[in-house]
Amino acid sequence: MLGNFERSVLLALIRLDENAYGVSIRDELKKRLKLDVSFGAVYTTLDRLHEKGFVKTRTGDPTPQRGGRAKRYFEITARGAKALEQTRKMADKIWAIHPVPKRR
Repeated sequence: MLGNFERSVLLALIRLDENAYGVSIRDELKKRLKLDVSFGAVYTTLDRLHEKGFVKTRTGDPTPQRGGRAKRYFEITARGAKALEQTRKMADKIWAIHPVPKRR
């Protein structure tokens, strides 16, 4: 089972495709979730997802704009996509059992 933030990060990786690195992931989450997300929260979650085998990383070329440092890019793995799908199916089952009551 994935937590809400983990799920959001994985969905951001899918949306960003080959442009998924720390800043772009944070910006995507800020834009979509309307929350001020810290880099620490993003990287902690990415590290946890990497440890679980749900994301993989690659290193880009160093650039002068980054002081010679390279960007670390992230990509969802097949295992991560499966976990995301299982989490969605579980949520769908729960919502089917317990729909939100209508407000009057």
